[in-house]
Amino acid sequence: MGSYIDIKQEVLDTALWLSTHHYFGGELGSGGNVSARIPDRDLFVITPTAVPYDEITTDEICLMDFDLTQIEGGLKPSIEAGMHATIYTKRPDIRAVAHTHQLHASIFSVLNMPIPPLFDEITLAIGDRVDVVPYAISGSDALAKNVGETVANGCRCFIMQNHGALNLGSDLREAMGNAELLEKIARVYHSALATGRPITTLPQSALTFWEEVRQTL
Repeated sequence: MGSYIDIKQEVLDTALWLSTHHYFGGELGSGGNVSARIPDRDLFVITPTAVPYDEITTDEICLMDFDLTQIEGGLKPSIEAGMHATIYTKRPDIRAVAHTHQLHASIFSVLNMPIPPLFDEITLAIGDRVDVVPYAISGSDALAKNVGETVANGCRCFIMQNHGALNLGSDLREAMGNAELLEKIARVYHSALATGRPITTLPQSALTFWEEVRQTL
């Protein structure tokens, strides 16, 4: 049995929940990936590639260092491991990442359109707006670079152009919760745009207020 079993189990449980609730685009596939940083170490654990999540065991969750050396895990790590390592390097505040293919966020990924601030509680949780990471081929160094540059803005949810979404958190539960919030705001914004009527966004005074609140948390 390998090390960090509890964290590996949390990663697996998170992946199973996201899969069951269609955040990976369906229940049967293995799209998307989940990782968690090992506290006080330049290490993280991540789901393996191309295996349905209900067929994975904790021994098959991969332990990696930030140079992408695989230390543990009976399967190959997700091809997006470099992207996750880049996020942990660029964002010391982030300890969990869920890369999803959730439906409504994916609509904005093909529209290449950010989502503006619409609700207080979502702005408090994920930041001023959901920016778009420019497209690059899945698993490539170019994608990891684009992700690293975009996540530096301090927000916790992002749309990946023609790809999916990134949901970051201080732990796995928060990353899952942010995925839910992203899907809510994406669904509302998509429906609102479909009416053709003007859309109101939060005023700058509200953005300043919630940023000040975030600084105290």
